[in-house]
Amino acid sequence: MFIDRATIRVKAGNGGSGCVSFRREKYRPKGGPDGGDGGDGGNVILRADPKLSTLLDFKYHPNYHAQNAEHGKGKNQHGKSGKDLTVKVPLGTVIKDKSMGTILGDLVQPDQKIVVAQGGRGGRGNAHFVSSTNQAPRHWQPGEFGEEMELELELKLIADVGLVGLPNAGKSTLLSKLSAAKPKIAEYPFTTLTPNLGIVKYKDAGSFVLADIPGLIEGAHLGKGLGIEFLRHIERTKVLVFLLDCTAENLQQDYHILKEELRQYNPGLLEQPQIVVLTKIDLRPTIDSALAEKFPAAPFCEISSVTGEGLAELQDAMWEQLQTVKTSPIQTSQNVH
Repeated sequence: MFIDRATIRVKAGNGGSGCVSFRREKYRPKGGPDGGDGGDGGNVILRADPKLSTLLDFKYHPNYHAQNAEHGKGKNQHGKSGKDLTVKVPLGTVIKDKSMGTILGDLVQPDQKIVVAQGGRGGRGNAHFVSSTNQAPRHWQPGEFGEEMELELELKLIADVGLVGLPNAGKSTLLSKLSAAKPKIAEYPFTTLTPNLGIVKYKDAGSFVLADIPGLIEGAHLGKGLGIEFLRHIERTKVLVFLLDCTAENLQQDYHILKEELRQYNPGLLEQPQIVVLTKIDLRPTIDSALAEKFPAAPFCEISSVTGEGLAELQDAMWEQLQTVKTSPIQTSQNVH
């Protein structure tokens, strides 16, 4: 099951308290103070793990508690610090403070870490409170409580190329033809209810990640259809591929609807390199030789995922567009919904 939102509660470990103790040695029955300090509580750390792809586990295990520290002991023995708790999350996870709504971190690199709850500091033992006027202090400090907070996790898939289209435009079929991914395919709208990823191998040059995003409809940004539930997964893609069903009545209107929904969600998406693809050309009754001229702003391809026509040319276009994107670290999102 694909889950891309979850709420968890984290609690760092409490610090250990300092100790009140006095040396009791042979021939020195009234030795000085030797109370040790308490240890520091363990931190709660989130770490990005490329092997994970969903937040499902957090639905069943929402509570995370780092280890408390030990108290100080006599003979100036410090208490043992609590162990840090490292929680693995999928690559592309945005961490928010649920109460404040602020973004604490965006884990987009493998093994990237963030401390989300700081362990409490240990208290000092009475050995720290010796003075010229107080040679036998009985003062000590309690350990501090570890931080505790409720976090909202939001997963945004990381892909190189994102497929965008109205329901039943052929996105899932195309993904299954270009990669080893096996998304659900059927002849009715909204077959795809969750994003799917596939690895596309391009000749001997390398490979790239292709994402199939569930279909948009007009008014999606207002909550119609599947709403904007999965639009966040487009934000990290480097290239957008608009799929238009050739059997539709008005291709340009469909293209306008898709672009408008993206613009309403995040205008910056339309600044990404784009490709316009006419799908299901094996079903079209006539051929419009001037069709490409109606979409001059982006590379134009015509394909049939059933017959394989045009798929090689589409892969070439995807690869070429990816090469135009400057190699740079993934930008952390500034538009979290």
